[in-house]
Amino acid sequence: MAADRRAGRARSAETERTRESTRVRRAAPDRGTAAADGERDDETLTDRAYRQIEELIVTLKLPPETILSEQSLAARLSIGRTPIREALQRLARDGLVVILPRRGILVSQINLKTQMRLLEVRRELERLMARGAAERATPEELTRFSTIAREMRRASDEADDMTFMRLDRALNELVSHAARNEFAARAMGLMHGLSRRFWYQHYREAGDLPLSARLHAELAEAIAARDADAAGKASDRLIDYIESFARKTIET
Repeated sequence: MAADRRAGRARSAETERTRESTRVRRAAPDRGTAAADGERDDETLTDRAYRQIEELIVTLKLPPETILSEQSLAARLSIGRTPIREALQRLARDGLVVILPRRGILVSQINLKTQMRLLEVRRELERLMARGAAERATPEELTRFSTIAREMRRASDEADDMTFMRLDRALNELVSHAARNEFAARAMGLMHGLSRRFWYQHYREAGDLPLSARLHAELAEAIAARDADAAGKASDRLIDYIESFARKTIET
């Protein structure tokens, strides 16, 4: 009898996981809004939870050392606890949260030294992936790069920080996918969220949002044009700016 009850609970848990991981379908909005919001037609509830919690952390709505609760996040995002739990595990791998056994889940601290070490690796990987994306992107992906470039220039003209943040995330993901190098993509996935959060914390004092958005647009345009050399150079110019920005945070 006890074994039957345990089996029943296991089946119920599996049913909940399957239901909560059901793919969420959306109609694509106009004018590249989907790219700005980071939404995808095949996004699962776990993907959505990850994207939304990451944005809350990156934009400091959940500041460093905030104690996180699966229950409160589930209520805040209207998503079940299983996808929330899976998303937090992914965020822990990305370094944005720290899971402390028997103590809870904390948003990780922001560290300048960590950021500078991260940029050393990012420069090489970003160039490699930008060139790979220019060479291997599908026609559909090239169109998406053009759309992101156009929206990035609009964000530059309007100094729209939230649109820029979402487009930055969409561009990172698209480059990672279009480069067709799963090893580089995994390594980059550990860096982008930390980099965006660092930028968001300091850009008002030390950053130049219009310039940053234009540099991102130039990268997307070079990839859309299938110009691997130009894409590599645009990637280096972007990392040059990001390194300069990181050093300015010390002065401010």
